[in-house]
Amino acid sequence: MTMTQWHARMIAPDDDFSGAPLLRGEVRLDEGHGDVAQATLLLSALGVCEAWINGRSVSDDLLTPGWTSYEWRVRYAEYDVTSLVAPETVIGVALGNGWYRGRLAWAGGSRYYGEELGAFAELRVRFADGHEQVIGTDATWSAGPSATTANDLYDGQSIDARLRSNDWTLPGFASDAWTGVHELDFDLDLLEPYVGPPVRRQQELAPVSITTSPSGAVLVDFGQNLVGWVRVAVRGEAGRVVTLRHAEVLERDELGTRPLRSAAATDRFTLSGGDDVFEPTFTFHGFRYVEVDGWPGGVDAIGEGALTAIVVHSELRRIGRMETSNPLLNRLHENAVWGMRGNFLDVPTDCPQRDERLGWTGDLSAFAPSAAFLYDVDGFLRDWLRDLAAEQRHQDDLVPFVVPDVLKYVEHPAEFPEPDSSAVWSDAAVWVPWALWTAYGDRRVLADQFASMAGHVRRVRSKLSPTGLWDTGFQFGDWLDPDAAPDQPWAAKANPSVVATLCAYRSATLTANAAHVLGDTAAAAEFREMADGLRAAFAEHYVTDGVIFSDCTTVYALAIVFGILDDDDRAFAGRRLSELVAASGYRISTGFAGTPFVTDALTDTGHLDDAYRLLLQTESPSWLHPVTMGATTIWERWDSMLPDGSINPGEMTSFNHYALGAVVDWMHRVVGGLAPLEPGYGRILIAPRPGGDLTWADVSLETPHGHAAVRWELADGELHVRTEVPAGAEATLRLPGRDDEVLAPGVHERVVPHAASVAALETA
Repeated sequence: MTMTQWHARMIAPDDDFSGAPLLRGEVRLDEGHGDVAQATLLLSALGVCEAWINGRSVSDDLLTPGWTSYEWRVRYAEYDVTSLVAPETVIGVALGNGWYRGRLAWAGGSRYYGEELGAFAELRVRFADGHEQVIGTDATWSAGPSATTANDLYDGQSIDARLRSNDWTLPGFASDAWTGVHELDFDLDLLEPYVGPPVRRQQELAPVSITTSPSGAVLVDFGQNLVGWVRVAVRGEAGRVVTLRHAEVLERDELGTRPLRSAAATDRFTLSGGDDVFEPTFTFHGFRYVEVDGWPGGVDAIGEGALTAIVVHSELRRIGRMETSNPLLNRLHENAVWGMRGNFLDVPTDCPQRDERLGWTGDLSAFAPSAAFLYDVDGFLRDWLRDLAAEQRHQDDLVPFVVPDVLKYVEHPAEFPEPDSSAVWSDAAVWVPWALWTAYGDRRVLADQFASMAGHVRRVRSKLSPTGLWDTGFQFGDWLDPDAAPDQPWAAKANPSVVATLCAYRSATLTANAAHVLGDTAAAAEFREMADGLRAAFAEHYVTDGVIFSDCTTVYALAIVFGILDDDDRAFAGRRLSELVAASGYRISTGFAGTPFVTDALTDTGHLDDAYRLLLQTESPSWLHPVTMGATTIWERWDSMLPDGSINPGEMTSFNHYALGAVVDWMHRVVGGLAPLEPGYGRILIAPRPGGDLTWADVSLETPHGHAAVRWELADGELHVRTEVPAGAEATLRLPGRDDEVLAPGVHERVVPHAASVAALETA
């Protein structure tokens, strides 16, 4: 790999300035070379940063350079600043703690990656005559205080408007409050460009209500559980402090902060005496409600535009959409979208609000196919997978529980499991690249990640017992089984070794398939042999007369979808799964491992009606029960909010966790009827399967080949289907009671009798 020749150095201020220093460098551009033809700023930090040139912001990007496995890679951003430079040019950089030095995880610790914040900026100027001048951070720069007096991603940001000034970004500035800087011992070879997108502001929401709670607190409801912050426009006496505390829910009509655990989630703004506007861009919060204290004039003085929620996440292009005749189902789909938006903020996190916000691998294993349909996440997840592979290379091929793996630095209680490969979680090394390959058809993701995929599966092979089963070591298993006690999320019905062996089989199979795609016949044979061994061991030790050991919904769902059973056992498994789902009253009885696959398992074995009854159930635990409770994102637990309006007593109670929203993948493919027949949708399967009380569904996707869409309606005993096939692709139309039909690019409409379709579905 060719390393960039850098002129600049990573520098740190001699004074920390409350963890939010400003740094500036001033330079005169070379003369006699004509106009500036091109000026490019390359920007990075140890911490998070924002930059200005001659008083003007260089970008709308936020929290640059994000969170990576800093030990092995630190990203830099690249900006065209041609219009900003002048003969006298000042580069200014503001630093914050961010992920590098702020609090991370639940143990209360910080500074896991380093003690000092650092800034890196290199300005490359090319003139009309071809002359180039390079200017960068070095020991000649200076540092000073900002208006930010405290900042932390978990705890919030404090800003004192009385300290604000733009003078430091302009030529000729000098102040006795400013000090020098020093170069850090930093390996510049760690710098690499972004693969994924930056974080940016995405949307603004006005309050839907401002009320006073029973205790007298001012509560602002933005109507949507979101991630970002509140922009505050306020005027009041100098020195007055306006405090905003954020939470996702109310409990007994007061701000429900217990689920935040130790995260303060509080911003404090000190007024200047004039017209102030505050945006705390060095933090973010997961919230719907804000408690406001200290507003000048009280609640009645909060006017229109005074409080605006700013939605923040990585810059992702929406590509997939779905709507049906059922409003609750539409809200469920929208909740999955909002949950993804809030948790795809530079790193795909489990939750965005409490003292955690970590890149849990198991959550993404579950949700990756859904994510890849809803948004173009190719660059976003390929960037994250680089960190996964880096962590893995330095941990004997162990894929950690979270990526980046800050947990390796955290002191854990004795009961915390010793890190090791864990089914579903570590399987992200295989399942996520495969989901991207399936969605976008770009084999580079398999080529880039194959060493990681193979390394994970080989490590799992080393963990198998003499029986050939993965029945050793710690497993999360079917985490958050709804039948487990709130304080025992691991206590699932599904035997963890059964789950682990099934997942090992799937990962070995997918890695063999990836090797085949890449033309590596030796690796394909190696992993196919491993998969065959796991299949044989599973049948010998875990299947008796069709009954799978621990005999619960999750083990049958995984066995069916992962394809480990022979035909007879598969038919039995489908019948048994249907019985178990009926016995549960068509309520969810699966946890993290089983939930993404249970509707597919029912559908694939001829029990579509059961899948629909499970999907459309409104009693807890179910996908729609939180919707009936007013949820606007996917909850971590089916009963994160109890029927009496109190918050679930479990330590883990998030109201924004996308993993259980993975059912939208099945909705897209089966309810809507739009699925890939080959990776990247060069060949598309159009096979809508109406059910439940739905009378129509509409699904669309911007595929790599163009716009694909399916709309079906039931009317007058007939199923009407309208399809759109993009140029460069073809589709197979599969309607009940009719032979498959190959569709060319274009719009097609077909009508079949609905009664016949129902009969065909019931006997499929």
